[in-house]
Amino acid sequence: MPLSHRVERVAEQIREEVSQILATEVADPGVGLVTVTRVKVTADLSLARVYWTILGDAAQRKETAKALTRATPFVRRLLSQRLTLRRSPEVQFLFDQSVAAQDRVEQILYELKEEEAARAAEAETAQPSAAGDQADAPAPATPVAPAAPGAPNAPSAPSAPGAPEPE
Repeated sequence: MPLSHRVERVAEQIREEVSQILATEVADPGVGLVTVTRVKVTADLSLARVYWTILGDAAQRKETAKALTRATPFVRRLLSQRLTLRRSPEVQFLFDQSVAAQDRVEQILYELKEEEAARAAEAETAQPSAAGDQADAPAPATPVAPAAPGAPNAPSAPSAPGAPEPE
């Protein structure tokens, strides 16, 4: 079921505000450079799932997740001050797996492209030698069945040089 326009608007506003809060107002050094990729809000606006990603390895991701968990009440309080909602939504921070999956798909596609280019180069180097061998081989002769004498497309007997052509 598609979400209403209002829910989508609120989700976008929450995404912008949370990005701003994490970048400028959260003092926890564990948060680092977090990118808020999207926000999903329930239809009743009671829960906001904030999807985030960060550049780095799994250890940095765990540290950032812990820091975001510590900062959740602070972020919710600032959201309640900035949003004109009757009730401030509960905030959940979730790591966005879709970005990692997208990177993996792109990596696989790149590897396939490299393999295909290597195969094409290999086939190209093998092709000229095979083509040269085929050029030296005689072409296969096709047998021709003799036509009945007097037939309209019957081949005529070879005439002597300088003799007039029969009509």
